[in-house]
Amino acid sequence: MFLTMGRWCARRPRRVIGAWLVLLLVLGGAVVAYGRATSEAVTIPGSDSQAALDTAATAFPGPASGNQPLVLHTGPDGPVLTGGGARDAVERSARAIAGLPHVVSVTSPYDRAGAAAMSRDGHTAYLSVGLDVTGRDITPELSERITDAAGPAEAAGIRVTPGGDLAAAVDRPDTGHSELIGLGAAAVILFIGFRKAAAAGLPLVVGVAGLVASLAVVGLAGHLMDMPSSGTTIAAMIGLGVGIDYTLFCLTRFREFRGRGVAAPEAAALATATAGKASAFAGCAVIAALAGLALGGLPLLRALALAPAIAVLVAVAATLTLLPALLSLLAGFLGEAREEGATERDGRDATAPAGRGWQRIAERVTDRPWRHLLAGLALLLLAAPATQLAFGQLDAGDKPVGSASRTAYEQLSDAFGPGVNGPLQVTDTLPTPAAGPQDARVAKVSTALAATPGVASVGPAQLAADGRTVRWQVTPATAPGDPATARLVDVLRTDTLPAATTDGAGTAHVGGAAAAVADLHDRLADRLPAVIGTVVLVAGLLLLAAFRSPLLALKAAVLNLLSVAAAYGVLTAVFQWGWGARLIGLEGPVPVPGYVPLLMFAVLFGLSMDYEVFLLTSVREKWLASRDSRQAVVAGLASTGRIITSAALIMVSVFLAYLLSDDPVVKMFGTGLAAAVALDVTVVRGLLVPTTMALLGDRGWWLPRRLDRLLPELDIEGSSHTLPAERPARLPAPDTGGTTATDPLPTR
Repeated sequence: MFLTMGRWCARRPRRVIGAWLVLLLVLGGAVVAYGRATSEAVTIPGSDSQAALDTAATAFPGPASGNQPLVLHTGPDGPVLTGGGARDAVERSARAIAGLPHVVSVTSPYDRAGAAAMSRDGHTAYLSVGLDVTGRDITPELSERITDAAGPAEAAGIRVTPGGDLAAAVDRPDTGHSELIGLGAAAVILFIGFRKAAAAGLPLVVGVAGLVASLAVVGLAGHLMDMPSSGTTIAAMIGLGVGIDYTLFCLTRFREFRGRGVAAPEAAALATATAGKASAFAGCAVIAALAGLALGGLPLLRALALAPAIAVLVAVAATLTLLPALLSLLAGFLGEAREEGATERDGRDATAPAGRGWQRIAERVTDRPWRHLLAGLALLLLAAPATQLAFGQLDAGDKPVGSASRTAYEQLSDAFGPGVNGPLQVTDTLPTPAAGPQDARVAKVSTALAATPGVASVGPAQLAADGRTVRWQVTPATAPGDPATARLVDVLRTDTLPAATTDGAGTAHVGGAAAAVADLHDRLADRLPAVIGTVVLVAGLLLLAAFRSPLLALKAAVLNLLSVAAAYGVLTAVFQWGWGARLIGLEGPVPVPGYVPLLMFAVLFGLSMDYEVFLLTSVREKWLASRDSRQAVVAGLASTGRIITSAALIMVSVFLAYLLSDDPVVKMFGTGLAAAVALDVTVVRGLLVPTTMALLGDRGWWLPRRLDRLLPELDIEGSSHTLPAERPARLPAPDTGGTTATDPLPTR
């Protein structure tokens, strides 16, 4: 199938390239017409916070996006907002905003309903703007129109700053500079490796084409589900890295075939049937690992997994279709890899061997495997901080200084207390209608809420039209991201409400952003073992099917866990402890959201499969040809070390470029993924893999005959499509006590 697809694309390059151009134009047009939607909403089906949200939405219908604050601030030396001139300017601004499309209500701090929106000193207040669109459909243009409509207030010396979803819309991160820096670094690495501009540029062209298509699809998917803004950035990060890497592997294989005299279209088809097939296998492994996150049962996790999965899928599609077309069309500019022993015109060995450095490393490591194994296990020291990793909540106070979200957060916090930025919503459903807010059942809950330690204030009880549903707004004394707020949520649920409600809190619920995040972390903690176990099992089974060795699959899973643990250690030290945080643009320590380590785990397990497949394929081929385990490891590492290092260096460069983003979550992914890939390709592939394989010896390829009959013949490198001269002779399998060996898988 892969050979047929490669031949079709290689023989019709202009048609394939034209189809990709049409696809990009259609997706671009759709984005221009509908926009790319993102949402920071967190929903946890079956949780207490979701029950509170659903109860309130049914009993107290309101604007689709809730009420969004527009903060008014004059500073200590400015006019007070209660003065006649300032009040007139604010009220004119409110009327102008009310006349805008999508605005359904505007509550002024001078209205009776909005009296609590005026600070005691009169220098800070906020308008509550209700919209008929949900948070994910609030565009930067809509937010800017609302802010511009407050021109009379600005003219009166009042600073107007959007908050909530209005601020999130204008603060959406632009990572274009990160992509450009990552592409620039990749271009340098590729040019050093290939010494030809066309060969260096081809992976960038394919990577960018896949990036543009995947970002368009992810952005459009945001209209159908809540897609966090960080999801789009993670998709770009992963998609660009794997897109360039997969193209690099196929281009290297194409040049090898060209060096053996194969015509360009057939060389492109063979590269697709070998390295392209392996890249598709690796990409499916990444997607399978991400699919394991669906076991978390959380829409947020599904969205964050879907975004990079789309990017990887598009990257694989570009590698299997667009790349062979470009290889065939540009073959004359791409050069070729010479056969071993070929010489340049000056008589030097053209291949003098590129892997000589890696061969020396492999020989040294396998000569003293125990010593180097212990040295590699020092990686556990980096993993030590991971034992202190704790889930936390980011809030607008962690946004960059000067952003609308941070400015509005600080102004409201200074004027009304930190809890105003994350009020809790408490709901209760009574068995019979209440006579009014003074009903004894309602008053008892109001009194109990106000008396709970950690509560700054409780708003008046609101009764629904049927008199049975009651809602209170509870303002904590601490910020949304403060652990004390999460503890307050727990106290309200377990102590305050059960004691104050007639039904023991059976129908009383606590909602709000802080409560939703607390429920999110509880759900993650409950599902974490199942998710991790599934990802490890899927990765292990894929490696078992690919290399037909239970011990090698187990070894790979253990070593991958070690590199992930080291990445978690780096994440904890840099972000939770603040070590070097200022060097990457943070003011100090920031909490690590619970979904970050979980998503990183799935991504890293998937990405590590690519390098594992590439290395073990070569080692297995050499072992089947020579039956010398140590020599197979040395030769395999020597032949793949350079290309793996180049691919990993590109991946690390792309990830590190995202440290320029202002979003702490994006910085976390950039730091964690870069650290994991760097450690994986150096310590794991350079030390731990060769030492463990040398220690295992022939036992590493042990396979019970019954399992051999059950496992499918994947042939992930397409050995049936390589040239006859490449195929090592099949040797009789040695008697290994009920084990078997299968046909070799040649290197890329």
